[in-house]
Amino acid sequence: MTTATTRRPGDRGISPVFIGILAVAAVAGWATWTGYAARPGIAVFLFVTAAWVVSLCLHEYAHARTALHSGDITIGAKGYLTLNPLKYTHALLSIVLPVLFVIMGGIGLPGGAVFIERGRIRGRLRLSLISAAGPLTNALFAAVCTAPFWLHALDGVPMTFRFALAFLALLQVTAALLNLLPVPGLDGYGVLEPWLPYGVKRQVEAFPMFGLLIVFALLWIPSLNSAFFGLIDDILRGLGVETAYSDCGYWLYRFWSGTPEVCTVSS
Repeated sequence: MTTATTRRPGDRGISPVFIGILAVAAVAGWATWTGYAARPGIAVFLFVTAAWVVSLCLHEYAHARTALHSGDITIGAKGYLTLNPLKYTHALLSIVLPVLFVIMGGIGLPGGAVFIERGRIRGRLRLSLISAAGPLTNALFAAVCTAPFWLHALDGVPMTFRFALAFLALLQVTAALLNLLPVPGLDGYGVLEPWLPYGVKRQVEAFPMFGLLIVFALLWIPSLNSAFFGLIDDILRGLGVETAYSDCGYWLYRFWSGTPEVCTVSS
């Protein structure tokens, strides 16, 4: 049974904000594909950034939609089903922080959050599924981005667009893996949390706000960074994406820092 608050106009319709972000991704993707932009790095930057924000919206939508079907009928009234990132708990951080993570280190980490009324959720398994829905969406997004590679369907795909897709796939894989870490504040902990003893949950309840930043800081340690991105490269190679492709995508994305000559080939 639903309430009137879940059926108000605009509660579930696609937000103009999301449509605008999607339009930017489409136009920038076209510019990347056709070579229309005078500086391809700018087109790659806009395409990857907009597509990354689209994936953030889908990540949070997956949490919200799963919560709705698990018993939280307040989700619609909060605007979480509109795909509007400005409706998240921390609207500014839901866009700015993840983009900064990408610019600073080529790491995909969601920064937004949807507030779930956990008392309305029926059962611990459903709570775990709600948390798992976000990273699984990133994994699906990664599969879509890498499909031309593992399907061997790259004929006719411009090299610059291949680089952009490879880097976007890297962001999705990092987002999925990092989010599945059992660290308070990340979805991996959310999967485990319903099954933990009450005393353990009380001890870590003050840490969620720091979990994301701690993980990001740890990745600045050279040995951990090397091991982590080595794993990411192995996963991407398993999906048919060579490390050189994602590397060139990263350097094209950071157009202001100079692009290696090998990455400027457009065909």
